Amino acid sequence: MIADERLTTFINSLDKGNPQFLEELEEEARRNYVPIIRRETQNLLKLLLAMNCPERILEVGTAVGFSALLMEYFNPAVCVITTIENYSKRIPIAQANFARAGKQDVIQLLEGDASQVMQGLAEPYDFIFMDAAKGQYIRFFPEVMRLLKPGGVLVSDNVLQDGDILESHFAVTRRNRTIHKRMREYLYKLTHTDGLITSVLPIGDGVTVTLRRKL
Repeated sequence: MIADERLTTFINSLDKGNPQFLEELEEEARRNYVPIIRRETQNLLKLLLAMNCPERILEVGTAVGFSALLMEYFNPAVCVITTIENYSKRIPIAQANFARAGKQDVIQLLEGDASQVMQGLAEPYDFIFMDAAKGQYIRFFPEVMRLLKPGGVLVSDNVLQDGDILESHFAVTRRNRTIHKRMREYLYKLTHTDGLITSVLPIGDGVTVTLRRKL
């Protein structure tokens, strides 16, 4: 936990909640140990969607479809969402959840490695939500930048690795060192690339909000 646990619990106690189908989906995901975005991250997404009203949304990392459905529900604008998932076992579950919510015609799920799938996409996106394998963010970065329109917003979840991002490379367990190195590279790219304005927020497991300047 990056933020104080008591403080996070208090903040989340103020949450007004989600529609019943999202509450049920969240509970189902937790029972099955499927990671989904935390409550504080959900509320940040709701705010950003309300501020930006994106018509075209790209999500990298579908899981069981919870965040895509949340974005569709809380976006004030009529939108189309494209979401990418590489884990084949979760794809039919996500598709079933989209159908159950009646959103199968609004949310398009593409299967495969995101860096390859994105190469086949051409339309610019107003809003991109990155919530895939943390060690792959830096690899996805060039295609994400190609697809994010000027004035668009990129939100990246799980960027602080439960605080491990602060540690020395050698203080991190060997199996996590590659992820640690790549995430530091990704954060540097977001904060030092011309034309991007990025804020790193210590909520949930760390979230970045990046605005691509208009030309």
